[in-house]
Amino acid sequence: MKACRFAIPAFLFLLILGSCSPANRESVDEERFGAYWYQGKAEINVFDLKQNRYGEEREGKAVMIFVTEDFSRRKQVKLDDPESAGGDARKVLKLNMTRDFITGIYPYHTMLSVFTPVKDDVPSFKITHSVSEWCGQTFAQLNWKNAAYQAKLFSYFESDGDQELKVDAPSEDEIFNLIRLSPELVPQGNVRLIPSLTFQRFAHIPFKAYRATVTLEELGQQTSQFVIEYPELNRTVQIQFIKTFPFEIVSWEEVRISPSGREERSIATRKEKMLIDYWTKNGVEDEWIRKQLGL
Repeated sequence: MKACRFAIPAFLFLLILGSCSPANRESVDEERFGAYWYQGKAEINVFDLKQNRYGEEREGKAVMIFVTEDFSRRKQVKLDDPESAGGDARKVLKLNMTRDFITGIYPYHTMLSVFTPVKDDVPSFKITHSVSEWCGQTFAQLNWKNAAYQAKLFSYFESDGDQELKVDAPSEDEIFNLIRLSPELVPQGNVRLIPSLTFQRFAHIPFKAYRATVTLEELGQQTSQFVIEYPELNRTVQIQFIKTFPFEIVSWEEVRISPSGREERSIATRKEKMLIDYWTKNGVEDEWIRKQLGL
């Protein structure tokens, strides 16, 4: 009798757990995806950047690094020992994106990290963002839990302050990863999105989801672009990509009409691409690779 008493709840628990499991991304061709992304290398993309800041255009560099990792769905960190993690282990496509430019006498450095599940049809598990410049630092971390992002924001600005928020919407920043997985995954039409964390920090707008219209445009035989328009923010984003696998990002552009009526435009155009296990190239003798990448 005791054995039956415990067996029934365990069985029900497994049923409930199975019913809560997210659906798989059907549009991702796992065989083709794995042949390219699971070869133990990262894809480094270097862009010439024209970044608008303080009403002026600044020249700089942007780098997008795409790589797959084993990730803990529960802890939302990279796994040290994926084999022992069991069902908690998830494959993610990680984007690390940096922007570097100069404003007058002092430098700006931004970094965005997006951890998007390859198979689970849910928003990116985790997104982090930082800005560092001579005035100080800001940092944001978003964790997808209980059907919403639990966000923590830290800043040296009083108006941005240290905040903890909950936003039940996906992020614009993950669209880069969704394109790389399969452009069919990008939501189209009228949607709610958390705008780019870089834009939010630069514009000092309230951290929340905004209404946006997402459309797909064909640019020719080889390239397409997603256009994201935010009417409330007077902001438009265009992301151009090669429309055959592995769906490489070739450029992106942001245009905003500021509250003063001034057009602010930032453009990044890809110049170099390399597949490489960069984490093993950490010696002085490897620095020539940066020149090859145009860095």
